[in-house]
Amino acid sequence: MTNATPGSAPAGRPEKRAAIVAAAMAVFGREGYARASMDAIAAQAGVSKRTVYNHFSDKETLFLSVALETSGALTERIGELAARRLDDVTDLRADLIAFAADRAREVVGAGDHAALGRAIRAEAGNIPPEALRAWEEAGVVAALRDQEVRLRRLADEGHLVVEDAGLAAEHFMLLTFHGVADRSYWGTFPIDDAEIVRIATTGVDAFLKIYGAAAG
Repeated sequence: MTNATPGSAPAGRPEKRAAIVAAAMAVFGREGYARASMDAIAAQAGVSKRTVYNHFSDKETLFLSVALETSGALTERIGELAARRLDDVTDLRADLIAFAADRAREVVGAGDHAALGRAIRAEAGNIPPEALRAWEEAGVVAALRDQEVRLRRLADEGHLVVEDAGLAAEHFMLLTFHGVADRSYWGTFPIDDAEIVRIATTGVDAFLKIYGAAAG
């Protein structure tokens, strides 16, 4: 993402901007959108409030930048995990389980990003709708689109029987990830790795009963 976020102030020094974004992610995650202040973000970043405003014209613009950049980075990482596990499938069930477990570990272990996600979900009504939509598009929507492409390719290769790859991607996420998110309260509490693997395994088995080539 470039410094030219809509509504942003003229770009300043990149290292200052990076420090402000990191600080804002921590403060928004800790305090939530409504309670977070530009003063607190400046203090966390070790810069003046004027410096924050030199980079971001207001809190909404800063929040939007943080949401887009952090969600985009996590989505990119999940795509890398998917590529490693699913681009050259040798054992469909094992590879799907490995990817599902990898993704769950990555998301619930994402530190400040996970905290930001919890804060967004807790006070969605206080956050500008366009910022919420942008966060969803950069995060879960982009991840589902990537998964849709991969599932369609697996179907083309004869591994799966899929009529609606977008719906299949949603089913895969629901079956293999949301149990981990619920049990850990989206990364608030630790979850045993064995439990992550169990949820991934039972979810993949349920998914393959619906979409596996043998099921079709």
